[in-house]
Amino acid sequence: MREEIERQIAQNLHSFQSALIGCGSSLEEYIQDTYLNKWDSEIILAAMKIRTTMMGELYSFLTDEGLINIEKVLLSMITDPLAHDIEHTPSVSYKGQQYVTTHSMIYSKMLACINKKVKGIFVDSPNIRLELESPIRFQRGRYLIDFSQMDIEVRRNHNLSFEEYLNDPETVRKILDHDLELALNFFERMLVRVISRIVERNSDELAFLGVRLRIPTIPFPVFGYDGIRDKFGRRSPEKEIGKETDSQFFWVRGILRENYDLVYPYLLKDGSKVKREDITSDMIYNYDICAKSVQADGSVLPAVEILSGGVREWIYEAIIERLIDNKILPCRPDIRNCCVENIDEIAGYGPFLMIAKMLRQNGKPYFPETFGGGLGIERMLYAILRGPKIEKVDDVTFFGKNPDSQQLYLF
Repeated sequence: MREEIERQIAQNLHSFQSALIGCGSSLEEYIQDTYLNKWDSEIILAAMKIRTTMMGELYSFLTDEGLINIEKVLLSMITDPLAHDIEHTPSVSYKGQQYVTTHSMIYSKMLACINKKVKGIFVDSPNIRLELESPIRFQRGRYLIDFSQMDIEVRRNHNLSFEEYLNDPETVRKILDHDLELALNFFERMLVRVISRIVERNSDELAFLGVRLRIPTIPFPVFGYDGIRDKFGRRSPEKEIGKETDSQFFWVRGILRENYDLVYPYLLKDGSKVKREDITSDMIYNYDICAKSVQADGSVLPAVEILSGGVREWIYEAIIERLIDNKILPCRPDIRNCCVENIDEIAGYGPFLMIAKMLRQNGKPYFPETFGGGLGIERMLYAILRGPKIEKVDDVTFFGKNPDSQQLYLF
């Protein structure tokens, strides 16, 4: 297996070098232009100094909030199914078993909050998403196929039961609205602290890159997706709303997408489900932070989403229905006699769903109520530093693999 992979890599490099020669270039010239010039530049040094400040302050803030740091998870039987298309999910065979690489640690970080004494967790997690290349060969600038994300999950600790979920929607909605406010405030405070430290420590780098960074004011402006869609159609909401607000950072709320982002109510007392066309933004408890770059001359570039998260589904029955309706599971798990009878029909979700259904000795579920989010590290740097010297996400990475850039990634 190893020898075959190495032969394939060598053959790809041979073909690539031959193509360069055919175009009147050389491998040396390509490496010089694509890698060495960037690595040896003041631009990448400035961006990395800002990144270092950002990462240090993120760790400091999250630790001060009482969250604990956990290990990275690169391989699992399940990963974030995502709400957008990718080329495929890479897999690894080990000891006769098959595992997938992580799109994000969404399921892992929820499970890590099971312990009631854990206030929350954070992890600078690896993500591999084989994004599709632009169909029109357009440089979109903001995508990487492997990237870093600060994954955060916080316990909510209300112990709301399925019976309360169904029979007391007014109380449940009040609690969820309060928790949503807590989530937005948590991430706003996090960004204010990070941006404040960058402004304090990296003024020279910001000036060199030709950009301004404004310390945002809490609360950030909030825009519901339904209103954006009615006004602008289905164009990129962050770009359109960025024109409507003076704030460099703002929220877009309530986009129906991943199965784990809470929709309430979703299951109804009569045993039915809310129809998709009847779900409105105020029923969807998720959120995106968007940011735009302000250049030294005051001009503003279009906003980019930098953090995505939500209050999570926590009721077992709702988790199942969302997985089915998002076409992630082909059928409902049949859990009986302490086993998943149809475990072979539900991909790798059997163990996860077993935990979601299991109860403690007091009859309460192990599965936690949480809210969380993932801050794209390279995406945030790209969003706030774009300007005369940084044009695409590659420019804030040493080894960034942009699907719209190189055909072959040499390093």
